Amino acid sequence: MHVAEQDADSEKETGKHAAKAKSGGLGETLKVVIQALIIALLFRTFLYHPFNIPSGSMMPTLLVGDYLFVSKFSYGYSRYSFPIDLSFIKGRIWEGDGPTRGDVAVFRLPRDPNTDYIKRVIGLPGDKIQMKNGLLFINGEPVERERVDDYTGANAFGQEIKVAQYRETLPNGVSYLTLDLTQNGEKDNTGVYEVPPHHYFMMGDNRDNSSDSRFLNFVGYVPEENFVGKAEVIFFSVDEDTHVWEFWRWPWSLRYDRILEGL
Repeated sequence: MHVAEQDADSEKETGKHAAKAKSGGLGETLKVVIQALIIALLFRTFLYHPFNIPSGSMMPTLLVGDYLFVSKFSYGYSRYSFPIDLSFIKGRIWEGDGPTRGDVAVFRLPRDPNTDYIKRVIGLPGDKIQMKNGLLFINGEPVERERVDDYTGANAFGQEIKVAQYRETLPNGVSYLTLDLTQNGEKDNTGVYEVPPHHYFMMGDNRDNSSDSRFLNFVGYVPEENFVGKAEVIFFSVDEDTHVWEFWRWPWSLRYDRILEGL
């Protein structure tokens, strides 16, 4: 009887230790998960914000299905840098040099601050911007533009098409490719846009298929506080007809040559 009681007590102690170990293991797992979530939140809030491309307005630089990291610290922080409304923040804090001509940047649409846009910085505060016959002018001077090989793409019916492609080089030396779908685009000829103080003029590289600062009632001049960050690198890219979660299609749909491509 004494031996049986000892065995029972031993089993109880073993059960307590097992329950404690199980509880401790669950607690450690929860701690690790919470720490990982906090690190991810801090990373996304203060360092890099992931962003995916939903439209073709920045072709050929960016394609539908590209996933980018946008550095938030490049331009400092504003009320739009954070996942919650911090409307008491005015302007930008810890501001660096600010957006530079030629940067590919994410910003909040002035008329709808809940919507993110991504375009290229073309005009700085005080600049005069104009389009003449599809050619970009900055402060009265034409931007260098060179015709290169056509861009091969597809139309809405999946048929292959050729699009006129140019290499454009800004006065500060930043060079990139642009597309010109038609010689008589809606904004191929414009008046002069005078960029107000503390604002920027943004344009898409796909010039005839981009809603940008040329459309004053839709996008217009972008206030400096509306910038979320500078696009730095494509970390993932998949064909536009493939969802990112369809991993079984990746061997055929991943754009391997675009992954880790700097911008």
